[in-house]
Amino acid sequence: MKIAVLGLGIIGSRAAENLRLNSDHHVTLWNRTPKGFEGECNDLLKAAGDAEVMALYLKDGPAVREVTTQLFHSLSNKPTLLNHSTVDLATTHWLAEECAKRGWGFLDAPFTGSRDAAAGAKLVYYAAGSSSLLEKMKPLLLETAKEVIPCGDVGRATIIKLVTNLVSACTVQALAEALATATRHGIAPETLTSAIASNACGSPLAALKLPTMASGDFTPHFSLQNMLKDSRYALELAEGLDTPAIRTVSDRMAELCESGLSEQDFSCLASPYLDS
Repeated sequence: MKIAVLGLGIIGSRAAENLRLNSDHHVTLWNRTPKGFEGECNDLLKAAGDAEVMALYLKDGPAVREVTTQLFHSLSNKPTLLNHSTVDLATTHWLAEECAKRGWGFLDAPFTGSRDAAAGAKLVYYAAGSSSLLEKMKPLLLETAKEVIPCGDVGRATIIKLVTNLVSACTVQALAEALATATRHGIAPETLTSAIASNACGSPLAALKLPTMASGDFTPHFSLQNMLKDSRYALELAEGLDTPAIRTVSDRMAELCESGLSEQDFSCLASPYLDS
C-alpha cells in the first residue's frame, strides 16, 4: 500500500518505522517540524499526494484541523484517513463529515500505548467507523499494534480514549501521593511497588511508572503536555458532571507545564514531592 504517516513524534515515528519494515508498502513521512527521518518529505502535499492511506499521529485538535484542511482542499484522490491523534470529540465528527463529503474513507482510531509499545508494534487501537472499512484496514493496523478494539460509530473511540486517559492521569497522581507519603515515613519505594503489585489497586501502569517516579526519571514515554491536553478534552466531555478528580489533576498538570516540565513524561506529577 501507499501510506503517508503524518506526525513523527514519539509514537508516529515508531509506528512509521514498523510500517517501513514491510517491503510491500511505500511509506512516506511528514512532520510539521522536519526531523530528518529516512523517507521524510518536507512538503505535506508531496508526502500525501498519491497515498491510499493517511495515518495521522498529530499533537491535538488544532493541528489535525490545520493539516487536514490543506489535504481536503488540495487532493483529488480518495484515500482512507486513519486518525490516530487524540483530539476533541467535535474534531472527530468534523473529520468524519469532511471525509464523507469527498468520498474518503475514515476511521476514528486513537491508540493506547506509549513509546516502548509503539517501538514494539504493541499499540492498541480503539477503532470506530464503518465495520467494513475497519475489517479492510485491520491487517494494516495490526502492523503497528497488538490489538484493535471495535467501538462502534465514529466518535466512540475518541470518547473511550479520553476517559481511559482520565483514569491514567488520576492514577499517576494518586501513585505520586502514595509514594511521597510512604517514603516520608521510611518505607522504601521498592516495598511500596511490591505491595501495590499484590494489591487490588495494582496495574501495569503502576508497575511501569512507580520505579521511575521514585528515581526521578521522567524520560518521556507520554508527555505531560499531551496528558494535560487530553485531560482538558475529557473535561469537555464531562461538562455538566461533577468531576473533581480529573479537574484537580488537570490543574496540577497545568502548573507543572508552566514550571517547565511540559516535555517530561506525565509521571513527573511526582516531581514536586521529590523537590520537597
